[in-house]
Amino acid sequence: MGTGESQAYHMTPSELKRLQEIQMELIAEVDRICKKCHIKYNMVGGTMLGAIRHHGYIPWDDDADIGFLREEYEKFREACKTELDPEKYYMQDLRDTPGYRWGYGKLRRCGTEFVRLNQEEMPYGMGISIDLMPFDNVPDASWAKRWHFLRCYLYRKFFWSHIGKNTAKHWWQRLCFRLMDLVPREALVASFSDFIEQCQHYGRTELVRILTFPTPKGGGFFGYERRWYEELAEYAFEDMRLPGAADYDGYLKVKYGSYMEMPPENKRKVHPISKLTLPKQQEGKRENGKEV
Repeated sequence: MGTGESQAYHMTPSELKRLQEIQMELIAEVDRICKKCHIKYNMVGGTMLGAIRHHGYIPWDDDADIGFLREEYEKFREACKTELDPEKYYMQDLRDTPGYRWGYGKLRRCGTEFVRLNQEEMPYGMGISIDLMPFDNVPDASWAKRWHFLRCYLYRKFFWSHIGKNTAKHWWQRLCFRLMDLVPREALVASFSDFIEQCQHYGRTELVRILTFPTPKGGGFFGYERRWYEELAEYAFEDMRLPGAADYDGYLKVKYGSYMEMPPENKRKVHPISKLTLPKQQEGKRENGKEV
C-alpha cells in the first residue's frame, strides 16, 4: 500500500440515486448545447452499456461518459465558454484548468463535491461531474499504431505521476512516479497538445481512441472503429433519448465482451471517493460517512 492514502467514503443508495440525477442534469446540458451549436456527440463506455442493458444507469454506476470525435470536442469546449451558466456549471480541460491532469474533459455542477480518493490536494474544483471523452485519430500503419500506443501509455503515466508518487502499491513504482512528476506540468501539457495536433494530421483513419485512457485488451487494443462515433442511433436513457453507436453490439462486444451478462457483485466497479457534497436542499454535506 502506498503512503498518504485517505479514508474512503461510502455512498448510501439514496445518495447514489441523487448523484445520478445530478449527472442527468449535466447530460441534459450537454445535449442542449450540442443541439443548439450543431455538435455531434454520443454515449460511450458504461453509459452506452447502461442504455442497452438497463435503458438508463447501470444500477451501481457513479459516473457518465459522453464521447466526441476531436473536431466536435473542440467545438463543444469553445461553446462552453459562452453557453454555460457559470453559476451552475463549469467545464475543465487540460488547456483551460490550472493543475488539471487528465487528457479528457469534465463538465461539473457548481455547489457540489465528488472528491476522488487520494486526489484531495488537486488544485481545481471537484464538483459532481460527467466525463467528456475526445477521440483522436490512430494511425493506420501497423508500426505507427504501436508507436502511437506507447506514446499514449507514457502520457497517461506522466499525468498520473502526481498522484501515483504517493499512492502506488510498490516503493519502486512510487519512486518512478516521483521522478516522472519532476517534469513541469506546463511542459507536459504543451507536449501533449502537440501530440493532439499530430493525430489530426493522420487524416480520417480507421481507428480512434481517447489518448490517455486505456483501451480494451481484446479487439480494441489499438482503438475503436471510427464508424461507432459517426453512424449513430437514438436510445432510451432514463427519461431521455440520447445518441449512441448504431452498431451498439459491435462496440459493446469490443469494450466489454459478453456485455448483457451482469457481473458478480465483487466486479461491479465504483470510483472510490473521500468526500461527497450534494445540493443543500437535497442532502447535507457528509465526509467519511458522517454529517458535518
